[in-house]
Amino acid sequence: MLQINDCFNRVKKDCLNFISSQETKKDRFKNKEKMIKFFLIPVSFWISKKVNKKKTLMIGLAGGQGSGKTTISTILTLILQNYFKLNVFKISIDDFYKTRKDRKLLSKNKHSLLMTRGVPGTHDINLILKFFKKIKSKKFKNMKVPKFNKAMDDRCKKSLWYKINSKPDVVIFEGWCVGAKAQTANQLKKPINSLERIYDQDGKWRSHVNNQLKTKYNTLFRQLDGLLYLKAKNFNLLKNWRLKQERKLWVQTKYKKNLKIMSKRNVINFMQTYQRVTQQMFKDAVKNSSIILNLNNNHQIQTIKFKRYR
Repeated sequence: MLQINDCFNRVKKDCLNFISSQETKKDRFKNKEKMIKFFLIPVSFWISKKVNKKKTLMIGLAGGQGSGKTTISTILTLILQNYFKLNVFKISIDDFYKTRKDRKLLSKNKHSLLMTRGVPGTHDINLILKFFKKIKSKKFKNMKVPKFNKAMDDRCKKSLWYKINSKPDVVIFEGWCVGAKAQTANQLKKPINSLERIYDQDGKWRSHVNNQLKTKYNTLFRQLDGLLYLKAKNFNLLKNWRLKQERKLWVQTKYKKNLKIMSKRNVINFMQTYQRVTQQMFKDAVKNSSIILNLNNNHQIQTIKFKRYR
């Protein structure tokens, strides 16, 4: 407990400053200090104990849309850097989305729903695998990694990509479907929402997504050294949190032009493309994660459970 207290006193200011930067007048974080001290600092100690200076530690962080992955991963990064003096690089699987041009081609060749970013099959997995390989190389010097602009719904130009100038001790790889498992053919048969019933009547889209999970994404996720999972109680909560997220994006970018900010209806339709994999993760991720952070109805971490990974 002395170590926890010492860590908290040293990282408290930076963590709270970051949280304040994410708040709006209508959306304030509650129990901030409790979240940092009793949940995220213990997770940081767990990560630090797994670090091997000769090899980059690859930690996955998963959770449904709007569950707080970006906030949690940023706070973990601050703690690991400021208290444990580790070189940490965090990135989202979202940054590896295929370009609009590539998704347009995919939607023509495979299924129209693949124009919508998000589901397995809309990320450039080969690019992620190259990133994993290079970052773990003993000869690593530096590299640039893609950055995706969600408001523009396209990959940023290369001059805006992330730059990694030294080999990280830890990479936090976050994303809503990180660690997701494929379903059985029988599970795919029945549509689970109106989007599947109307736009995927033959099941071709969900079968393609599932096959991606079974093959390329499985190869990718097996390279993780640990998986943290933010578990919401149900999918409806995630929908509400995702709507909040979009409102915040609108506030931050309302004076900019040509941005693709979604309406409430668009967000709900968008979330339906995530529903099948997300609901399956409620079952699978609980079994396959190293650490489960259970979220309550108020978007706060309620309990934590440490498990062995694989």
